[in-house]
Amino acid sequence: MTTAIKESPRDKVFLIVNYVYLLFAFVIVAYPVIYMLSASISDPQYVGSGEMWLLPKGITFDGYQRVFENSKIWSGYANTILYTVASIAVSLAVTLPAAYALSRRDFIGRNFFMGMFMVTMFFGGGLVPTYLLVKDMGMVNTIWAIILPSAASIYNIIVTRTFFVSSIPRELEEAAQIDGASTTRMFFTIIIPLSMPIIAVMALFYGVAQWNSYFSALIYLNDEAKYPLQIILRQILVLQEMSAQAGGTVDASTASALNNKAEIAALVKYAVIIVSTLPIIVIYPFLQRYFVQGVMIGSVKG
Repeated sequence: MTTAIKESPRDKVFLIVNYVYLLFAFVIVAYPVIYMLSASISDPQYVGSGEMWLLPKGITFDGYQRVFENSKIWSGYANTILYTVASIAVSLAVTLPAAYALSRRDFIGRNFFMGMFMVTMFFGGGLVPTYLLVKDMGMVNTIWAIILPSAASIYNIIVTRTFFVSSIPRELEEAAQIDGASTTRMFFTIIIPLSMPIIAVMALFYGVAQWNSYFSALIYLNDEAKYPLQIILRQILVLQEMSAQAGGTVDASTASALNNKAEIAALVKYAVIIVSTLPIIVIYPFLQRYFVQGVMIGSVKG
């Protein structure tokens, strides 16, 4: 029969401090989410005046109704999904082979290439040369201008490379080579199936980054039909700010109309934020197990 270890007073104090800290951290993280959710279904007058600070007040679903009726938002939603899925596919197709090649001990010059990759983490060409390059390649106002410039993250390649080095047994590769498997066959039939944790992590990293990205679309796209959801949300925010600034320089009736538009824009803004973040929130629980495992193995070991 085992005897339970008795906690000392210092252990109890440590646990209490941990619980208090975790509760405090949870409140800091949860409050903005609860506030946005409440603001999206509250009367904009209560939100603007500060009367609604946590729970919904004057519940209304006009914001969501306007979101679902707005063709631009649905178009932006479809474009964002397309860009995200394509970006994940292209980024994984670049990151995984590059990381695996750099993890091979028999790859001549791997340290040189690794050093050249790392240089790009500290030095970049700048916005203007990058734009000129994208323009000269004929990618402006196309999906490739959104995907290709950010197709590879050096940090993600390093994490994936570390995963391959620390988690894929070298003996397994040697056994496959003895059986006559080529490097390409070994990569697709052995390495990839054993790398699902890091693949899930990289897919989540690239997917979240692309889903939240708006600057590339702002620079390279000029066709509203190709705008992602984040650009549509930005337009709503700009409309709200312009309406608020114009309200003080016009007559009372016009100011009232502009203020009404600003309130509607604010209501739609919170509804769009909830709608735009919902897919990530829904997908993450299914990837959490792989996410934790892949990050711990890929960034701590080695």
